[in-house]
Amino acid sequence: MGRVPIEIDPTMHPDCAPLAWMIGSWAGAGVVGYPSIESRHFGQEIEVTHDGRPFLQWTSRAWLLDADGNQERPAAVETGFWRPQPDGEVELVLAHPTGIVEMYFGRTEPAKVEVQTDGVIRSPHAKEYTAAHRLYGYVGGNMMWVMDMAATGHSLQSHVSAELKRV
Repeated sequence: MGRVPIEIDPTMHPDCAPLAWMIGSWAGAGVVGYPSIESRHFGQEIEVTHDGRPFLQWTSRAWLLDADGNQERPAAVETGFWRPQPDGEVELVLAHPTGIVEMYFGRTEPAKVEVQTDGVIRSPHAKEYTAAHRLYGYVGGNMMWVMDMAATGHSLQSHVSAELKRV
């Protein structure tokens, strides 16, 4: 499979260059499951933007799909910031309406970002959730991603994966 060129916006902060492939609107579908969650298909939209400062803004919303692929009901929502650091390091800060805030730390490589939680903060009413690992890749012009999660008494294990196309 050939490389898909990435156009770099000249107004983007140069520190964001390793994440430039993420900028834009993405939509697609994937699978979610966990020992405490029945495996289901879901749809997802992600919007990644910049305003010239050294971070990217991230917004994601997802919904469960019925057997025919139609939206059944809302699922996860998250908003946050990708903060590239020197030498290929990156931070990801995410907030969820379920009372959880996550701080991820990891590395960028060409067309790949891998992060794991450095900290998780939960409100007293949020579900028990202790750690996560995320891997994002730019493959054939699509965003592919997977997430492992440790929650509700279970160890870190597969939770969600998706393939999104640029829209």
